[in-house]
Amino acid sequence: MKRAGAEAAAQAMRALRASIDAYSPVSDATWRALGAICRVEDVPRGHILYPAGDRPTSFAFVYRGLFRVYVTDDKGNEYNKNFFDEGKYPGPMVALLTATRSEATIEALEDATVVSIDFRGYRRLLGASDDLKMYHIHYLEQNWLLAKDSREIALVQDDATQRYLTFLDNHGAIAGRIPQYHIASHLGITPTQLSRIRKTLE
Repeated sequence: MKRAGAEAAAQAMRALRASIDAYSPVSDATWRALGAICRVEDVPRGHILYPAGDRPTSFAFVYRGLFRVYVTDDKGNEYNKNFFDEGKYPGPMVALLTATRSEATIEALEDATVVSIDFRGYRRLLGASDDLKMYHIHYLEQNWLLAKDSREIALVQDDATQRYLTFLDNHGAIAGRIPQYHIASHLGITPTQLSRIRKTLE
């Protein structure tokens, strides 16, 4: 990875603030403090942003690009847990919160630009800034609690076709950017099964 150019970095930071303010606005003082712990970087396609087994120190905001989060079993099979496109925050959050090694890998599926946010600095700022706390609460409610609950129910109750339709509802804007075998892995089916489902729906 390398630092993004000045103009791209400025655009990425403006996008980050717009994303934050859409949930709950933060003050200029809080924004300046947050900016001090950020670094804007270009990430090439295929690069591992956060490897499994590492102890991460940051999480990211996607200004441009697409990432997948996957885990690998003891036989080398990969399972795609999630996808993160523009405006999302890929990061090994469980490992960051527990100060342990990450169990998942986060890989760039496209050339990307991200804002890397120092986790310890963010936690310190979160403890000192009520406006950032409000943003954090609103973001977690919408993107972790509600979305996670919905996905867990779907995995238990829905058949493969319905899981695919739900995936399209949730990720329709980026479905065409994700290789079909990655979508199949995310749904817990084979690429052949996904192909059959797609043909049936057509």
